[in-house]
Amino acid sequence: MQSFFIYISVILTIIILIPLYRVYIGPSIYDRVLGAGSIGTKTLVLICLIGFAFDRFDMFLDITIAYAVLNFIGVLAMAKYLNSMRGKNE
Repeated sequence: MQSFFIYISVILTIIILIPLYRVYIGPSIYDRVLGAGSIGTKTLVLICLIGFAFDRFDMFLDITIAYAVLNFIGVLAMAKYLNSMRGKNE
């Protein structure tokens, strides 16, 4: 069962590379923000799977909740900043 979680974690890590491409080559800054949020969400699942693999899900769940809050606040802050910059340019 532990090998199942390790295989799924490796596959999820590969899936994280898809939005990373959007962050790096995104046509607009908004696509890059959405890609960064998507990477954060997939990282939450990856941390939970690692917690299952090490039989310490309770500890990794606390780390995941803290990371989720930081990801949410970071994406909101970037969106608010970009919205304020958009208003100045028009």
